[in-house]
Amino acid sequence: VPVLGRKRAQYAPKKVPKGNYVLVYGASNDNNSIIMKKEQLAVLKDAVDKGDIKIVADQHAKDWKADEALKIVENALTQNADKVDVVIASNDGTAGGAISALETKGLAGKVLVTGQDAEKAALQRIAEGKQTMTIYKPIAPLASGAVEAAIKLAKKEKIDSESFTSDGMDGAIQAVLFEIVLVDKENLQSTVIKDGWATFEDVYMNVAKDKRPKKE
Repeated sequence: VPVLGRKRAQYAPKKVPKGNYVLVYGASNDNNSIIMKKEQLAVLKDAVDKGDIKIVADQHAKDWKADEALKIVENALTQNADKVDVVIASNDGTAGGAISALETKGLAGKVLVTGQDAEKAALQRIAEGKQTMTIYKPIAPLASGAVEAAIKLAKKEKIDSESFTSDGMDGAIQAVLFEIVLVDKENLQSTVIKDGWATFEDVYMNVAKDKRPKKE
């Protein structure tokens, strides 16, 4: 979870190093949301302190609801004369709500919007240019890694693991950590489509055939 928060927050300043940022967190009673909030703010701190980035709104979306994210972004747009450059949303559901708010102002595709989970709807929004990125956790390595770890545990063999700590945990645990993948318009085909997580037809369903990239 800390890695997810950091990766998402690191992506945005690389693309938009200066401007007004809106941070939409998940549910305030979800520890994962609290951890990601902490990591995101830590990543952005230097740019905020220098005045390059201004956080014009940061709020928790109750129960991770898209409608709550929509309200947060609507309010931020109203309070800042529609001048919002980045929305760091904590998952694809809240990203969808944020984009709904941007669409009413004709700003969808003009504002960088992050997400997480590689949901089909989010992948479609990325293909359309409305959502900028999402975070994909490849299933195959997770599944095979879990099976391999279970077999080793059953045989009482040593597992290649790392010591892992996080907020809200009572001490460290041993964990097998896997790489996450940042997915945007440039690598849709080489990641989620190549892995079979989503089909080319599903991802580009809302994109006119003459506007789609060549199928790899």
